[in-house]
Amino acid sequence: MRFTAHSWTKRFQDATWFQGLGKSIDQLGFLKRGSPSGQQTAGRMAVSTFAVRVGGAALAYLSQIVLARLLGAHDYGIYSVAWTVVIILGVMACGGFSTSASRFIPQYRQAGDLAALRGFLKASRLIAFLIGIGAAVIGIGLVHLLRPAIDPSYNQPLIIVFLALPFFAFGLVQDGIARSYDWPSLAMLPTYIWRPLAILLLLVAAVFAGRPASAETAAFVAVAATLLVAGYQYFHLRKRLPQQIPPGPSRVELKSWVVVSLPMLMVEGFLQLITSADVIMVSFFQSPDEVAVYFAASRTLALVHFVYFAVRAASAHRFSAYTHNQDLKGLATYTRQATLWTFWPSLLAGAGLLIVAPLLLRLFGNGFESGYPLIALLMIGVLARASVGPADALLSMTGHQRTCAGIYAVTFVFNVLLNLIFIPLFGLAGAAIATSCAIFLEASALAIAAKRKLNVTTFVVPLMYSSRGRADED
Repeated sequence: MRFTAHSWTKRFQDATWFQGLGKSIDQLGFLKRGSPSGQQTAGRMAVSTFAVRVGGAALAYLSQIVLARLLGAHDYGIYSVAWTVVIILGVMACGGFSTSASRFIPQYRQAGDLAALRGFLKASRLIAFLIGIGAAVIGIGLVHLLRPAIDPSYNQPLIIVFLALPFFAFGLVQDGIARSYDWPSLAMLPTYIWRPLAILLLLVAAVFAGRPASAETAAFVAVAATLLVAGYQYFHLRKRLPQQIPPGPSRVELKSWVVVSLPMLMVEGFLQLITSADVIMVSFFQSPDEVAVYFAASRTLALVHFVYFAVRAASAHRFSAYTHNQDLKGLATYTRQATLWTFWPSLLAGAGLLIVAPLLLRLFGNGFESGYPLIALLMIGVLARASVGPADALLSMTGHQRTCAGIYAVTFVFNVLLNLIFIPLFGLAGAAIATSCAIFLEASALAIAAKRKLNVTTFVVPLMYSSRGRADED
């Protein structure tokens, strides 16, 4: 469906708005001046992660524009669905170890348990790779089994792109390991810079070499890029980790790892499903050309959403460290900072994006500018998620991962039901409305759970007023 698109003056006049924004900027400024404890390291990690995500978002966006131009709307829509399926399954195939690395590695390092640390570093990557192989085999088998029910244009790209699953899952766990050692370049560059760059360059090279500019070619390129980047990351970790861990015996505590990792897997899996389910659902009801428009709009919105994911990635292992040190005051303070780091940049980036989005969408080709209203609708959900900061990572790293997983499970079911109702009624706009409503539910539930379980406030509005109160006291 295609369509055209309370004044905020009083809000801008409210001194609390400026107080919150100024406080957030001050908190970024303290990184350069230095600060006690581990907050300076955490801040540098957040800023480094943010910088990489900015560059990665821009590069990924450029690669999507080139893909859309080279493939055309029809094949671009098919490739978008296939790669979205791989991202969802890849997150699940890592077995939750990509997230639990931020829990176990700081724990073992603080306890000096090097045997368990060695065992986790080896076993986590191996398990993810093996699960990825199994997921690829099952996925290819299901495509063959369900071939009569699947649009024929999707079959071959799906079969090809499933081959990337083992390397995708392997790379995700390596991301978690690198984050836990505060190596943001090794954690973020391979995923957010090298892989989209490799896909872009390899696709252009393949087309110039005479390969057809099709969804199948793009799928082959994505597999090759995922393999190359996972290998790059592996060899760099192989050089760095021995400098941190001397050779010695390793111990496998598989049961305890799985008990913690599985709920985290549910968190990560359902989060990815909530984030990506709308693209899959749209493909059930709309043509690949319409899917392409929706995917382009969601990729454009990712220029704002990366703020949340950057702060979340930089904060998870820091939440774990505060918890294991039983520093509840430090945990609450850092949570407040993380929320402000998430919300204000997201708000500013969102306002800027709404101004330039029509121009950006035109870069994809003719007809893509019809996705502008979708960006405005999806923006509601992005800002709702940003308003509570990385509350999901806070719950997961403090032992409440099952609560978080339950919230995401309910949100996912709610999202699917709304998509099933709204897409037939309102087309692409229905998918955007359903996704934003689901994310609003998710953000509210996470904030309530964090307050009840940890007595930590994550919602930005009371944090703004608490900042104003402390400033008045000073």
